[in-house]
Amino acid sequence: MRHGKTKWNLESRYQGAGGDSPLLATSYDEIEQAAAYLDQVPFRHVFSSPIKRAFDTALGVMRRFDQNPMPGLTLLSQLEEFHLGQLEGMTFSEAKRQFPAQFNAFRNAPDQYEPGVIGGESFPELIKRMTPAIQTIVQSFSAPHDNVLVVSHGAALNAEINALLGIPLAHLRDRGGLSNTSTTVLETLDAGQSFRLIDWNNTSYLTGPRDQTDTI
Repeated sequence: MRHGKTKWNLESRYQGAGGDSPLLATSYDEIEQAAAYLDQVPFRHVFSSPIKRAFDTALGVMRRFDQNPMPGLTLLSQLEEFHLGQLEGMTFSEAKRQFPAQFNAFRNAPDQYEPGVIGGESFPELIKRMTPAIQTIVQSFSAPHDNVLVVSHGAALNAEINALLGIPLAHLRDRGGLSNTSTTVLETLDAGQSFRLIDWNNTSYLTGPRDQTDTI
């Protein structure tokens, strides 16, 4: 699940692991709608990025669950968003002017993204830190009906999900982005050796209007 929409999302600002802004008031309604949708699934555990926008989303969902037993919650730093260096807090238009190569590659050509000049984190580096966390989660909850909820960030989830599916970096964006408060479902039947995509970027349960600032 991607976290709820924030002020910086609305302003089209880069918001990575080094930056944060509060959830919009309307996001709490959307989190409640997501919780009602997700409550039909009995979760064993919830894992979240410790960054406040993700943590607040995870808590908001869990507080509306009517499950017995209630799932536990664990924060994992490996689930944080990309470290974006100098892009942090910049609007997309500012970044495009100052760092055109990095701006274009991050959005359109992940295999060509070279963030050293901005002090950022590459796609392989992010995948290298996220994948062991996902594998540990899967191996800890490996029974056939063990469902877990992972709450994280748009760019990080997009990169990691595609990596788990074996999609090359050059084609990471082929399926499109992930929207705020969206859910994506993966299934593994072999303890994390392989994954199958069940549902991508589902926002069908959200009733409010959507626009381009919702998706990254």
